[in-house]
Amino acid sequence: MKTEIIKKNNTEVAVVFSDERLITDVQSALDLIMTVKFETGCTNIAVNKEAVVEDFFVLRTCLAGEILQKFINYGVRLAIYGDFTEYTSKPLKDFMYESNQGKDIYFQPTVSLAVDKLSGCTKNKKRDGCES
Repeated sequence: MKTEIIKKNNTEVAVVFSDERLITDVQSALDLIMTVKFETGCTNIAVNKEAVVEDFFVLRTCLAGEILQKFINYGVRLAIYGDFTEYTSKPLKDFMYESNQGKDIYFQPTVSLAVDKLSGCTKNKKRDGCES
C-alpha cells in the first residue's frame, strides 16, 4: 500500500494505491480507515478500484452498503477511483451516480477527479487552490 497526501483547497486527501485488495470486508475497511487516520490524520481517502474486492460492486451482496456505512460512521469521506466502464448493472450505475451527487462517497475515473471531489473542487468552482 502506497499513501500520498495531496493538499488542495485547504483540504488534505490521503491517496491510497495498492495492487493488493485492501477492502475485502467490513473489518478490512475499518482497518484501512484507522490506519490512514492514524498515519496521516486525513479523513478524506481516495483509493484505487483495484484495492476493493469485486463483490463490493455486486449490490445484491450488500457489501457496499455495509462498508460505506462504516466510512460514514467514522466521519471519513471516500472516493474510489478507476475504470468503472466494465460494470453494466443499471442499479450499480445509479448507485454510483447518486453517490457522486452527495458529499461523502464518490466514484471517479481518475485520481485527480477523486481528489477534486474530496477537496470541494469542481469544474464549476474556480476557487483558490482548486486549479491544477
